[in-house]
Amino acid sequence: MPPILHYATLLSALGLSVVHAMDNGLAITPQMGWNTWNHFGCGISQDIVVDAAKALVANNLTQFGYEYVLMDDCWHADSRDPDTGAPRADPTKFPDGIKGVADQIHALGLKFGIYSDAGMYTCGGKFGSLGFEEIDAKTYAEWEIDYLKYDNCFNEGRSGTPKISFDRYANMSNALNATGRPILFSLCNWGEDGPWNFAPTIANSWRISGDIMDSFDRFDERCPCTSVIDCTYAGFHCAMTRIIDFAAPVLQKARKGAWNDLDIMEVGQGGMNFDEYVTHFTFWSMLKSPLILGMDLTNMSNETLSIITNDAVIALNQDDAGSPANRMWKRDVSDGGNLQLWQGSLVNNTFVIALLNTSPKEQTVEVDFYDAFFDQGKAYQQMSWQLSDLWQKDSQGKWGKNIGTFQGSMKVTIGTHQTKVWRAVPAPSNSTRREEL
Repeated sequence: MPPILHYATLLSALGLSVVHAMDNGLAITPQMGWNTWNHFGCGISQDIVVDAAKALVANNLTQFGYEYVLMDDCWHADSRDPDTGAPRADPTKFPDGIKGVADQIHALGLKFGIYSDAGMYTCGGKFGSLGFEEIDAKTYAEWEIDYLKYDNCFNEGRSGTPKISFDRYANMSNALNATGRPILFSLCNWGEDGPWNFAPTIANSWRISGDIMDSFDRFDERCPCTSVIDCTYAGFHCAMTRIIDFAAPVLQKARKGAWNDLDIMEVGQGGMNFDEYVTHFTFWSMLKSPLILGMDLTNMSNETLSIITNDAVIALNQDDAGSPANRMWKRDVSDGGNLQLWQGSLVNNTFVIALLNTSPKEQTVEVDFYDAFFDQGKAYQQMSWQLSDLWQKDSQGKWGKNIGTFQGSMKVTIGTHQTKVWRAVPAPSNSTRREEL
């Protein structure tokens, strides 16, 4: 158990507080798992949660790093315990109780997460945790919960400045730490009051925007902001590429144990095509978002399984450097939409380069290494680079086919709504160079 938890328990016993969720030893790389909400909403039950956990294991997803089974909103009974004020589960949906479900999931070698809200009610209208942080955290620890997603509905107006939001969420952070049990704290206030500025000291991850919808780029009035900076109404029904735009300016705020959360993934839900879901999964990985699946795990297509088990792309997310990729440029094209160039640093002098085409037509692009390696400077801009395409398989069937050596620039043809993503390593001096893909 990390020492900070013992320290937090001691301070709590002395009537003092500590805010060190980021030091709880969890989410050193972004957390990976599955959540009930995107597919099942409030229609959850013990059987749905346990069956999903079994499917996670049966599909060998654990070997790729997926380890959390997260039960979202609507697990609650109609009211709290009238004597103690402790939270209670719906006895019809969860006949074995939450502890019984946790035991079944732990027996599968997985970790179990629960949901609550930093308000009087949850977004589904159940009882929230505002004012009940200590009893709720204590109960979650007794239930052997490993993860808390903590939402923002019905917050009694306790928002509007970073300090107000910080204090409300820090109450639960302190309560979790005081239990002595390592519980990953996933703050979900939709980017309100700029959590990337205050959440890194109290949470392991924080949502940056309103809820995602299963669409590549559809505009929806319910997600009205075009940037998260000073956005006063995060809304919901945010298209996938809108969330990528939201993430771009705040990525530098992430670090080990504390990540920007771009929301539960929609891969496999059916609203996007293969190339669009590849883009979705690639960017959530490169930008170091938690990789939380949201489809029905018991009914996945082979195509969906191939996307979520691309270990070369997952490796970008779990890379020990803990550094999200950055957008180097974004250019509108005459056909509508835009082209975007992204680059990120990985361990061992390795880099990731990605080109995204959001336009409705195929595009041919000259990718200049001056742009790709702008942050690294002239020496890197002039080097020869050996590239591996992370969405192609090599002759052994492994993701990450070596496609050649390039210097200075490369010409790329990219289809509509596609992402091309390459791992780049310095090339041997005797490599044969290419100019075009």
